[in-house]
Parts: sequence; C-alpha cells; structure tokens
Amino acid sequence: MATKKGSAGASTLFEAAERRDPALKGTIPLAERMRPRTLGDLLGQDAALGKTSPLHHAVASDRVRSMILWGPPGSGKTTLARIVAESTKARFVAMNAVLSGVADVRQAVEAAREARKYEGKRTILFIDEIHRFNKSQQDALLPHVEDGTFTLIGATTENPSFSVNAPLLSRCKVHRLRTLDEAAIAEILRRAIQSPDGLDGKISVDDEAVRALARLAQGDARRALTALEVAADEAIARGDAHLGVNDVAAQSEHKTLLYDKAGEEHYNVISAFIKSMRGSDPDASIYWMMRMVESGDDPLFILRRMIIFASEDVGNADPRALEVAVAADAAFRRLGMPEGLYPLSQACLYLATAPKSNAANLAWHAAQEVVRDRGALEVPMKLRNAATSLMKKEGYGEGYRYAHAEEGGVARGETYLPDALVGQRFYEPTERGYEKMIAERLRYWRGEK
Repeated sequence: MATKKGSAGASTLFEAAERRDPALKGTIPLAERMRPRTLGDLLGQDAALGKTSPLHHAVASDRVRSMILWGPPGSGKTTLARIVAESTKARFVAMNAVLSGVADVRQAVEAAREARKYEGKRTILFIDEIHRFNKSQQDALLPHVEDGTFTLIGATTENPSFSVNAPLLSRCKVHRLRTLDEAAIAEILRRAIQSPDGLDGKISVDDEAVRALARLAQGDARRALTALEVAADEAIARGDAHLGVNDVAAQSEHKTLLYDKAGEEHYNVISAFIKSMRGSDPDASIYWMMRMVESGDDPLFILRRMIIFASEDVGNADPRALEVAVAADAAFRRLGMPEGLYPLSQACLYLATAPKSNAANLAWHAAQEVVRDRGALEVPMKLRNAATSLMKKEGYGEGYRYAHAEEGGVARGETYLPDALVGQRFYEPTERGYEKMIAERLRYWRGEK
C-alpha cells in the first residue's frame, strides 16, 4: 500500500513500492530489499511477536498502543514499524530522532489534531532512535501521548530505563526484541539467496558459508545480508556463480563488536567480567576482559576495576591480590599496548583464581552504618593520650595496657571500642585462604580458645 505521508518535517522512510521496482532494484541494498512485509515473515522474535503474543495481536488487529521497541541493531525494530505502516488504517508518520527536533514534533502534532478533528483518523508517530531525543524533546511528546493526539512507537538500541524519560516510559509498553540467533539469520540468508527481491537464485552458496555468515553477523540480520551482498558482488565480478566458506572469510578479518562504551552493553560486559572473577572462573574472566579490550575500552579502566576487586572481593583471603593488581596497573602504564596485555592478563587470572572474601567490604560498611547511626561516641579515657599533666590528672590514659609489654605482643581481653560498642564485631574473617589464619589468631587473642 502507499505510504501514509506525515508532517513536512518528518522523514517517511517507508517507500515500499520503490524497493519492488525492478528498475531500482540494483540501487537498493539487499538488506533493504529483503525487509519482511508481514508479521509472518519476521524471524527470530517468537517471544515478542509470536501469534499468541499481545504485540502480534495488536498489530494484526490494528489496535496498536504507544510502545517502545527495544533491541540491538538488526533485530527488526524498524521492520516492525514498517509492517505497522503498511497494515494500519491510521495515519503513519515517521521521523528519525537524529534528524528531527521539537519543531518537527509540533508539526506532527498539528497534523494529527487536524486529521482527528476533520477526518476522524488517528495517527501513529514512529520515532527511530528515540534515545537520541534529549529530555526537553521527550517532554514535548508527553502531553500528546497522554491525551491520545497520536500513538507513539519509539525504537531504541539503548535500555529505555536509562534513555527514555520516566513519565514517557510509564505511558508506553516496552517490547524487548532479542538478538537474532544464528539459525534465524541463516534462514534469512537462504531466503535472500532465492528470493526474487534478493539474489534471485543467480548464485549458489554452500551451507557452511551460510553458517559462517550467520556466525559473523553477531545477531544482526542487516550485517549478515550486507556481507552476503558484498561476497556475491565479488563472486559475480570474477565470473563465479558459487560462494564457498573461503569466499566469505574476508568478512571475518575484523569483527565490529556490539559494544558502546557509554551505553548499557558496556555495563553488561564489565558486570560479566566482575562476576566471572568473583565466581573464580578464569576462562570466563579472561574472555570478558578481552571483549572489552578488543572493543576499544580503556585498559586503565579495566585495571581500576581489578584494583577495586582485589580489595572488595579477595581482600585478606589473599593480601597479595592487591599488590598484583596495583603492580599490573604500574606495569601497563610503563609498557603500553600491546605488551601491557601481559600484566593485564596475569592480574585477571590471579584475581579469578585467588581465594575470595568480602569480609573487609562488609566490615567498613558495617562500621560506617554504626558511625552514622550512633554519631561521635566518646573515646574511652584509657585510649586518650595524656599529652599534659592536667590531662593525666583528669584520668587520660589511665588503665591503658601497652601491647608490646604483654605476652605475645597482645593485651588479650582488652577492649578498644567506645564503651557503648564493646563486643560489637565488624570484621568477621572467613575460613578461606590467608584469612583462615587471621580468624584463628583473632579467636586466640579474644580468649575464645
């Protein structure tokens, strides 16, 4: 069906007729020509778009409500919007947040109001990359979503919890589109090879080559189709009508990893890295570390997190862990890349395989909580320094037991906390690594054995 035009400032982007025009086929990328045109054509999103899903029912019955489509690149967000555009009886207006602003939103609002008032038609406003809108731009949408001037469909690769204003988010249903698995991408590639809109069977592709392309795409259907198109063009140029796995090998020379140093994926990967070290899995730890390095993350950021980890999660179970992490940081600063990867890797593996204790972490948090709750409790008189004769006369330092004069260098049974906290325990060493020795020592000093 013909595209429903929106406001003058909105980019329609949905010229489906053009991609079907044989005269224009050669100028339109394969990924664009192969966009699914119906819900049934969409692959790999059964959880969000299966026939029993609310979203499938809403699109099929033309009862779309305001929503946010959240998913990685190439997962089908824009495609789903195009399907809505071609199937709805409502006016459909599309804009890209990178190219549009508040003025374009105002134009869309005015056109939507006129359509509702004079034609009785509702309007669906699709905003691609909605996370690119700043707070004021998103706020401009809020009243019109709320009063039904238009139904909003926003598409984003970023976690809406961080990238979409809470008031706007509360008025939209979030639908999560997942990364496509290799089987779904392989099927998309096979369709493209045979489809009249695609390669039209003019070139054959080994199953092994299809699987390789699917694997290299890392869940992005657009990337897979682009790689197929490039490989096919090269084969045709040399007069070959067949693609083998070697023909697609060039596509794997360097993979662009899904990673945004300022976005959610950055925090997902660093979280996986920390949890892998905490879980004492050296293989997972080194994998996630290299994911960050290969994605262009700053190794000094990784080292900083390892120094924190050495105290927070290893602590006194292995006091050398902090030394190793700090030494790796110093060594990296001296060596740079790529030689600095040696101490970086060594520290990662040491921390992953070290005995673990968060007792030091728990201790300072517990002490902080008591300080904030109880305030500045008085220092016991015996612990005060009698710096003057008057202070000594007042009892400062009276009753203090000098540890070095005691057997073993410890005044067993002595207390050092404020009187109101005597007996309070903040540090509870574990029975792991060096901390087991600390626990034994404390039990002896406290007279518990």
